[in-house]
Amino acid sequence: MSNAIILLLALLLDALLGEPKWLWSRVPHPAVLMGRLIAWADTSFNESPSQKVKGALVIAALSIAALVFGEFLSNLPGIIQAIIVAIFLAQRSLVDHVQAVADALRLSVHDGKLMVARIVGRDTAEMDAPAVARGAIESAAENLSDGVIAPALWFLVFGLPGLFFYKIINTADSMIGYKTPRHIDFGWGAARLDDLLNWVPARLTTLLIAAGYLSSNALKIAWRDHGLHRSPNAGWPEAAMAGVLNIALSGPRQYHGTSTNDAFVNPEGRHDLDPQTIDASVNVLWRAWAVLAFALVVCALF
Repeated sequence: MSNAIILLLALLLDALLGEPKWLWSRVPHPAVLMGRLIAWADTSFNESPSQKVKGALVIAALSIAALVFGEFLSNLPGIIQAIIVAIFLAQRSLVDHVQAVADALRLSVHDGKLMVARIVGRDTAEMDAPAVARGAIESAAENLSDGVIAPALWFLVFGLPGLFFYKIINTADSMIGYKTPRHIDFGWGAARLDDLLNWVPARLTTLLIAAGYLSSNALKIAWRDHGLHRSPNAGWPEAAMAGVLNIALSGPRQYHGTSTNDAFVNPEGRHDLDPQTIDASVNVLWRAWAVLAFALVVCALF
């Protein structure tokens, strides 16, 4: 069974089943196990001197382990591989989390802030309704890239070794890749490698978003405004989302009590975002998913 067919099955499984609570409430999710391993490494090795070197060695060891483990599992039947891949895709989970923000915001701004706090890292206490919607939509665009398209692409090209390699690096970046005093050196290797691994997926996600609507405006805004984002990759799908929906994203926000002066992406777009705008962003997620699925069908046939 080809990687394209396995990936297509995985996309369908994830879309239908998502993350079964009955299962992950009984056994730890593989991503949770990865997180525990990275947390152990952080506690055990993140100390002076030579924190940057130690961090790089930890990432090298984790990468080798992921590649070896993925290669070992590559001998499993295709349907079992499809189940494994589906576990590491986050389309349905992402849609559910983003839609939950829209549903909560329809009740009140307070409910919307509580729900969006689950998917964004910024301060939510001072958010108004448009800021809540903006945070949810930005999370939708960014996580479509690194939670769905990136693992799908790395599996498609390199099979399970590629998938596991990507996921361990991406998990490490989310845990130790922040520029905090504790992790600025130890997490340097994880952050730089994650940027490299997401370079192609971020731009591919931009194309998928644009293709879902045959939107030249999405491509134009992504090309023009991607550099306004602090991330070298996240600005691409976020700007494409802004272009498709004709809305302004990013802009000023607060982290740990400190305000930022970030520029708006697609500043001429609509600023008064609401629950219906979040609904529209969920449609963008599904259309991009459908374009990817269609492309896999074509690959499988030809």
